[in-house]
Amino acid sequence: MDAFVAGVVRAISETFHVPEPILEVGSQIVAGQEHLAVRRLFPEKQYVGIDLHPGRGVDSVENIEDLDRDDGSVGTVLALNLFEHVERFWLGFKEIERVLRPDGLVVVSCPFHIHIHGYPNDYWRFTPEAFGLLLSAFPNRIIGYNGPKRRPLNVWGVAAGCEYPRITDDQHRQFCSRIEQYARCPLPWRNRLRYRLGQLLCGSRPFSTLLQANHFDTQRFDEPIAIVGKLVRPRA
Repeated sequence: MDAFVAGVVRAISETFHVPEPILEVGSQIVAGQEHLAVRRLFPEKQYVGIDLHPGRGVDSVENIEDLDRDDGSVGTVLALNLFEHVERFWLGFKEIERVLRPDGLVVVSCPFHIHIHGYPNDYWRFTPEAFGLLLSAFPNRIIGYNGPKRRPLNVWGVAAGCEYPRITDDQHRQFCSRIEQYARCPLPWRNRLRYRLGQLLCGSRPFSTLLQANHFDTQRFDEPIAIVGKLVRPRA
């Protein structure tokens, strides 16, 4: 997970009701990413972290393709930069639908423009349209990405169950405002200068993702749909 996604989760924690218990799937804290752990954003809530292997931040060893959880027993599922590593990701989404309460919340994210990275393996990439399709069982949802439209850095989705309070336009605007406040991908000035020079010599495409990492777009949907349409930032 990068700093931008961690900022998106912080924006979620301060904008929306996050029901308990919270289940974070893929919760193992990777060395060097301790400052990005999101458990600290929910200090007063019942929180369980699961992963395929024991480690820091892991309370239970489980596989999202076959969760050891009762139907409708989870208030919120966090699956952050996880599904690119899930061999049969469609089973994982079905399991989320099974264990989530009708008044529950789902938060998912995945990197799109990134090198192959194994924890232990790297299988998939997801477009905003893909997340819109995979979360289409949830009647109220927000799909977003950061970076250039054609080469996003990360893609994420927030989806609410049928009994969750409707996400309003005002909440959506507050959410976007907090993303602007909290979600940042710092770029050292030397790298920025190097990429700018590279743009002049080679064109913008090879460097646009990193140079536009703090740009984002979102769209809110009120009804289940098959495919997500054009993403636009809401007007203030």
